[in-house]
Amino acid sequence: MNETPQQEHAWLQKMIGEWTYESEAQMGEGQPPFKASGTETVRPLGEFWILAEGRGTMPGGGDATMLLTLGYDVRQGRFVGTWIGSMMSWHCVYQDGRLDPGGTRLQLEADGPSFAEEGRTARYRDELEIVAPDHRVLRFAVRQPDGSWHDFMAAHYRRLG
Repeated sequence: MNETPQQEHAWLQKMIGEWTYESEAQMGEGQPPFKASGTETVRPLGEFWILAEGRGTMPGGGDATMLLTLGYDVRQGRFVGTWIGSMMSWHCVYQDGRLDPGGTRLQLEADGPSFAEEGRTARYRDELEIVAPDHRVLRFAVRQPDGSWHDFMAAHYRRLG
């Protein structure tokens, strides 16, 4: 194989580095938001992929480790990747990933376990936004029965050094 990196691959390379994050999640009606913080190391795997390993806290206490892989599949014309976390057995596979026309937001969609209905799945959207070279935001949303999206978590990442 002799592929040439595309502009989408260069977009992913902007995330390489050491980061800290602060997040806030809505845990449910009438419950206070959960705030967490942690670190993330993003490294390249050649010119086509990034690997992001995060460490932080869980709702109710305890440590969490997460691993994200992201790349751009030239043949499919979309971003692809996976996410796993130490807190659950779910293996998230991003099925559709696209940059917005402005090139600042990457939306990734995947199916996963429903937090509202035991034994069911739901559609989730993760959105990565490059706000500035040293600031990015990760937002999480779940699709509602009427097709709208409900935002339930956001994390602000700041580059170290």
